[in-house]
Amino acid sequence: MMRVVVTGGIGSGKSEVTRLFDELGAVVIDADVLAREVVAAGTSGLAEIVRTFGPDLVGPDGELDRPAMGRRVFADPTARTQLEAIIHPRVRQRGGEIEAEAPEDAVVVHDIPLLVESGQADRFDAVVVVDVPEDVQVRRLAEGRAMSEEDARARIAAQAGREARLAVADYVIDNTGTREDLRPQVAEVFERLKARV
Repeated sequence: MMRVVVTGGIGSGKSEVTRLFDELGAVVIDADVLAREVVAAGTSGLAEIVRTFGPDLVGPDGELDRPAMGRRVFADPTARTQLEAIIHPRVRQRGGEIEAEAPEDAVVVHDIPLLVESGQADRFDAVVVVDVPEDVQVRRLAEGRAMSEEDARARIAAQAGREARLAVADYVIDNTGTREDLRPQVAEVFERLKARV
């Protein structure tokens, strides 16, 4: 088994890269998807969030009010650390369970946006960084998520810097172009990873 992690800043296109890895036959474990799963209604994760931050972060449907939680933690580094202490261990545990079910010859791709921040780079056989300049991130966040430039830059600043991500990279995928430009890069990296299994 080849344990790989894909990371990159917000708006870099990590999701598209992991989608292409999935199409090529990798087993993909998406930390964002798992982060939602581990704090869904009725979970111990949501109960701990309520104990830590209060019941006003739960919507009428019993689910976490993610936009309200986001506003709280992006404005307060201490709150962000508290939230990460609740979510990260649960996400790692669930990702480990999925990985344990993968075939022995699989390329298992973990999508972890906060890889550098959570100090996990050394847990993987290879690190793939999806790289774009900050101005591209800001433009994509404005267009794709209707964020103001100020909000986009605040979200980017809350993550590890581009240099810190590139410092842990074994493979770098430049995603400043189109989806068509992306596909051959991902395919080449996937072939190199498969050869290392």
